[in-house]
Amino acid sequence: MELLVITGLKDWFGTLGLIEKHAVLAASVTAFIAVLLISILVYQILNRVILYYLKKLTYRTQTTWDNILFEKKVFKRLSHLVPAIMIHYGAAVAMKDYPVAVEVIQSITYLYMVIAAILVIDALLNGFHEIYNTLPVSKDRSIKGLVQVVKIFIYILGFGIIISIILQKDLTSFFAGLGAMAAVIMLIFKDSILGFVAGIQLSANDMVRLGDWIEMPSRNADGEVFDITLNTVKVKNWDQTISTIPPYALVTESFTNWRGMEESGGRRIKRSVSIDMKSIHFLSKEEIEKFRKIQIIRDYIEKREVEVEAYNKKHGVDESMPVNGRRLTNIGTFRQYIKEYLKRHPKIYNDMTFLVRHLQPTDKGLPVEIYVFSKDQRWAYYEAIQADIFDHILAVIPQFGLRVYQSPTGDDIAALAGYRPETGTD
Repeated sequence: MELLVITGLKDWFGTLGLIEKHAVLAASVTAFIAVLLISILVYQILNRVILYYLKKLTYRTQTTWDNILFEKKVFKRLSHLVPAIMIHYGAAVAMKDYPVAVEVIQSITYLYMVIAAILVIDALLNGFHEIYNTLPVSKDRSIKGLVQVVKIFIYILGFGIIISIILQKDLTSFFAGLGAMAAVIMLIFKDSILGFVAGIQLSANDMVRLGDWIEMPSRNADGEVFDITLNTVKVKNWDQTISTIPPYALVTESFTNWRGMEESGGRRIKRSVSIDMKSIHFLSKEEIEKFRKIQIIRDYIEKREVEVEAYNKKHGVDESMPVNGRRLTNIGTFRQYIKEYLKRHPKIYNDMTFLVRHLQPTDKGLPVEIYVFSKDQRWAYYEAIQADIFDHILAVIPQFGLRVYQSPTGDDIAALAGYRPETGTD
């Protein structure tokens, strides 16, 4: 039928007085223009009619994946292929008497189809990635880096096809030359290659997930991971700045991931207060009676007093010397008070690690460390809980005859010299 149309056009132009050579050219050009016009018409129908109703149809379905593919312009980019294919094959019929022109037109349309196909695949990958992000598993495993690697491969392949079309060379010869440039390619794509390998390790070992709180002082990162790509892991720090870390740095360098703490439901409080060791002493009877009035350690005082008295009697201890036998101390009673206070605290877990202990004495005094877990992990609330606890502890320390160690200040030294800062006189 196509040949009949071309022949009919030739005969019609012949009747207009054109010589055969010019009639053939006019018929070929007219037929090719007709192919172009039909291709444009088909493209307009696809974009203005077919895609319009397809969009309505996708939004009426219960599934979301078709909506995502439509939003990522997969179908719109596919519509570019149809007119290109029509022109590619229509030119061979319309311009069959001009093989050089057919070859040029088909090369151009082939290039257009390759570019359109790359864009379609790119949109498909974006769509699949968006669909994957709607699945629960995406919170634990990010595939953004893998998608980027596939895109790079597709673009390299597409670029190779385009070069082979322009230079009229076989695709294998292009990639053979590409192999000879491997060293240059490795240098150019060094970060991408390292990022791809590191991304596999991070994912396989479950080292970092989206939403994890990580701390990496060497990279000035302390915050939440909000994006993982082929070349960067982005962290939104608590001061609202953003740190970008190469994925391979997370494999080769040390960092802290606080995910375990978040999954446990508690957040660790690990802080100490240093006690002046000169203030530590055995309890006198008056002090014991005083501490008996403290409700949360009343049972402890009574129980310990009975144990100490029974032990000393059993062993015939001479109690005229304080060092003989067993006795209560103000530091031990204070430590027990902290335990009982924390056990009753509504924001502290009793079934997780719970320690009130002495650390190694130093020239700064005797550190008494609290090692417990807060029920509230939110930073501001956690800090408030921790501050409230130590506000109370610092306030009650003098009640036990203890002093907090504090390095001498200028006022302390001036007081030793007889200078009174409040009056400015000696």
